[in-house]
Amino acid sequence: MTPTNPAPCTHRPAGSSRRQFIGGSLSTAAVTTAAVTLGSAAVSHPQTAHAGGTGDILRVGLIGCGGRGTGAARQALLADERVQLVAMADVFEPPLLTSLQSLAADGTLAGKLDVPPERQFVGFDAYKNLLATDVDVVLLTTPPHFRPLHLRAAIDAGKHVFAEKPVAVDATGVRSVLATCAEAKRKSLSVVSGLCIRYDAGFRETIGRLHDGAIGDIHTLIANDYRGSIWVKARQEDWTDMHWQMHNWYYFTWLSGDFNVEQHVHYLDVCAWIMGGYPVKAIGMGGRQVRTDPMYGNIFDHHSVTYEYENGTRLFSSCRQQRGCKNDMSAFAIGSRGRANVSESKLDITSDSTWRYEGKAKNMYQVEHDELFAGIRAGKPLNNGEYMCYSTLLAIMGRMATYTGQEISWDQALNSAEDLTPAAYEWGPAPTVEIARPGITKFV
Repeated sequence: MTPTNPAPCTHRPAGSSRRQFIGGSLSTAAVTTAAVTLGSAAVSHPQTAHAGGTGDILRVGLIGCGGRGTGAARQALLADERVQLVAMADVFEPPLLTSLQSLAADGTLAGKLDVPPERQFVGFDAYKNLLATDVDVVLLTTPPHFRPLHLRAAIDAGKHVFAEKPVAVDATGVRSVLATCAEAKRKSLSVVSGLCIRYDAGFRETIGRLHDGAIGDIHTLIANDYRGSIWVKARQEDWTDMHWQMHNWYYFTWLSGDFNVEQHVHYLDVCAWIMGGYPVKAIGMGGRQVRTDPMYGNIFDHHSVTYEYENGTRLFSSCRQQRGCKNDMSAFAIGSRGRANVSESKLDITSDSTWRYEGKAKNMYQVEHDELFAGIRAGKPLNNGEYMCYSTLLAIMGRMATYTGQEISWDQALNSAEDLTPAAYEWGPAPTVEIARPGITKFV
């Protein structure tokens, strides 16, 4: 069963732009056009300039060579028989070389790697050098802060794109990406989102049934993301502040958006998918209970947010990243005639009878690349722009509520002037580490 895609949000972006180097000013008309013209499904277009026929080799470039980037590159190379990885870019050289070595050791990728030293780019401007090559498809897997900048540059360069989640760390970035995705649609270029659960067969079947009324009118949603601690890299003597923050990007809001944006966006997106839209307001709380050392930057280690839809439906969202606690990553929907578990560990619906998904779903990370490349080959590029932007904003809206301690409306979040961009991308000073204090930190 093909799921119903979320209806466009009734609240449209107002004009505002990220700083000049992100791509120039963005008018109100441009953002409004972006919001109303994007769709999630494949759109039939004439064959694009890239991948002229089924026999052509699709040349892939990877921007961001960490673990997720390496995984995305492998999945892209397995998605189509005639695909080659021909260029790689990262702000640091070691992860690029490690990624290339890992891919070269994978026997399933034999003959699909052609990345000579002259197409291995390092530094903050590495993405520009990669986009100047003849790649057809780019994989954007850097820290989320860079997504608006890199996505705009990729679409301007005429490339198809896979963009990891989330797509921004502030509303300014979300508005930029909305406009870029509208431009991608105009140019018949693909934008496939790393919100991979949308590409899982079990989730598609389950949520399709919910859209068909399996549990009646949904009035309550619960989204949990409880997990343990993750990596942290000790500061080295020769690192500047920018080196330190870039190596530990997850712990700085300007780079990751905080972990409720970087990670919990998956199950927030699932709830938005179930509802077919987005809430009108949010209120919540959060803080740092165990990750209090300065090495953990300025993100929180727990967030709890209550979102409210226009029809009164509540979404109770909680996430926690603390060692030694019980883990749970799931979504739960309650309706007028039943309930549903919607998670990677359990997909079932209980109403007049009980239904459970029993199918064997293909790896969702692979499916998103399979469908990306199939769309390119068919001249029907996918554009996930709307939901990847609005679900990112949903997570940012929750952070706004927990950081400030205030109720935040969807309009406030969408039109926020907050811009977390640093003064410069260079190896020296970095943004000041300020930890939000609810009731004191102001909404911007």
